[in-house]
Amino acid sequence: MWRALASNMLTFLAVVLFLAAGLVLWGKSQYTGPGPLTDAICFRVNPGTSIGRVSDRLGEEGAVSNVSLFRVGMRYDGKADQLKYGSYLLPQGASMEQIGEIITKGGANTCGTEIVYLVGVTRTQVRVRELDPTSNEFVEKAEFDLGAAEVPAEFTERRAQKDTRYRMVLAEGVTSWQVVEALKGMDMLEGDVEVPPEGMLAPDNYDLLAGETRQELIDEMTAKQSARIAAAWAKRDPDLPLKSPEEMLVLASIIEKETGVPTERRDVASVFVNRLNKGMRLQTDPTVIYGLTKGQGVLGRGLRQSELNRATPWNTYVIEGLPPTPIANPGQASLDAAVDPAETNYVFFVADGSGGHAFAETLEEHNRNVAKWRKIEQNQSGN
Repeated sequence: MWRALASNMLTFLAVVLFLAAGLVLWGKSQYTGPGPLTDAICFRVNPGTSIGRVSDRLGEEGAVSNVSLFRVGMRYDGKADQLKYGSYLLPQGASMEQIGEIITKGGANTCGTEIVYLVGVTRTQVRVRELDPTSNEFVEKAEFDLGAAEVPAEFTERRAQKDTRYRMVLAEGVTSWQVVEALKGMDMLEGDVEVPPEGMLAPDNYDLLAGETRQELIDEMTAKQSARIAAAWAKRDPDLPLKSPEEMLVLASIIEKETGVPTERRDVASVFVNRLNKGMRLQTDPTVIYGLTKGQGVLGRGLRQSELNRATPWNTYVIEGLPPTPIANPGQASLDAAVDPAETNYVFFVADGSGGHAFAETLEEHNRNVAKWRKIEQNQSGN
């Protein structure tokens, strides 16, 4: 009896092992074999996305035939925790194994055509670019202003392709109103959005997905800027005349609007910090402009004397200390400069005619620099 029972048990175990081996072989063939995609698609991996969510979305997109098997295969290959943020071209018939390689390698196999929205201080441009497979570099096919009456045929053609990648480049110094206006013009996005607080959107590159909501993008920008603000505030010089992260953000926005020269940012920051320490008014033109425009577009002309004297909450020729809000969205470098200004005695600066500024410690020295700048202006105007 016991011998028969043992024999039956061994037979049962053999059958189980045989079935398990068959299941493993079947799973491997499914994982490495051709997938169900009939056309290439552009697939986006969002920051912080889990393997579970990625698997579900691949199933929804029809890229994998078995979501659970893909998830198990990724964990078995040790790739479940190696997802790389970005947009990737998944080719027709891509296997689960190939897809896993693409979305964890990063940097390669990005979508072959991209439409880039360049959100700048004066305008938003749209560029259509295509990846040259021989050089692996993008070649520009068309460029136009967002909202133009006529758009190039290349734009319309590329939008119809499934492998087109959308990207937005947010320049340092844009205002929150300008960002929202640009998002409204991107008609592949959905939903309404309110203008967020000034300064709380991080200038950076952002992947866009057709059908994504504008609020999702605003939330992503806000989360990134909040993280940058917290990190900058944590490493601030303790002797700075800044009482809060909010004041730091205001100062960073002024630095951003005053100079586009990377090597000058810490010197510009030192001027404003020195003035704050001395109880001097900041007297910076960009704050006057913001008081006039509220960040809704550019002034497009020089400031009048009457405007320099006009009282607004942001006019630092009139008010003491910092204005009540930022005047733009500062980038990382300006945040860094605000918390780590150069050690100088500068309290003045003026344009030097080369795109940068001339700095001064005394009013006499500053007046000489201003006279030089006025002469340059006269020569440039031909008067």
